[in-house]
Amino acid sequence: MIKALPYLLFLVSFFAIVGCTATSNYDEKNIDRLAFEIEQLGPSVSAEEARRASYIAHTYSLQLAKEYNVTTSAMAHNQLVVHGLRKRGYCNHYTADLSKRLKQEDFRTLTVHWAVSPPAPLRIIHHSVIISPRGGTIDDGILLDPWRNSGVLFYSKPQDDERYDWRTRAEVREQLLLDAEARDARFSSD
Repeated sequence: MIKALPYLLFLVSFFAIVGCTATSNYDEKNIDRLAFEIEQLGPSVSAEEARRASYIAHTYSLQLAKEYNVTTSAMAHNQLVVHGLRKRGYCNHYTADLSKRLKQEDFRTLTVHWAVSPPAPLRIIHHSVIISPRGGTIDDGILLDPWRNSGVLFYSKPQDDERYDWRTRAEVREQLLLDAEARDARFSSD
């Protein structure tokens, strides 16, 4: 018990500093705003599908936060997962689950993408969903990020997101592999 005391004190201090997340409920105005933004992505986008996608993105994000037992900020919750105190709640968990749920809708006028922002100094890799007009790219869509605000949906155009540099999974994977090869080459030449 005495050995665990510093760890316990660290956790208590950490969560006192970070604070708890607000348990915000979605509202119709937010759903309407996002539905409008999705519909404005192009003339082929169905208003009904835009509304359905918005509703699911808002409500399912909150549902996932409850299922993951999120009671803190996203970064603090990540530490709970790292230390085995929670099973799920990383950004890639939210992305996988929200993406799967949206794809169940079989949208005819929308495409669901998995986007990644590569790691950078003082920033970890981040995953999120982007919804675009059918056949569009991630640059044509709207970012749906349920992780950032602990289940309260954040959305924007990917290029307008000041925190992250959104790219396709394939592009980030290729960059990470090239970075690893360069690192290995540096170490093997020493």
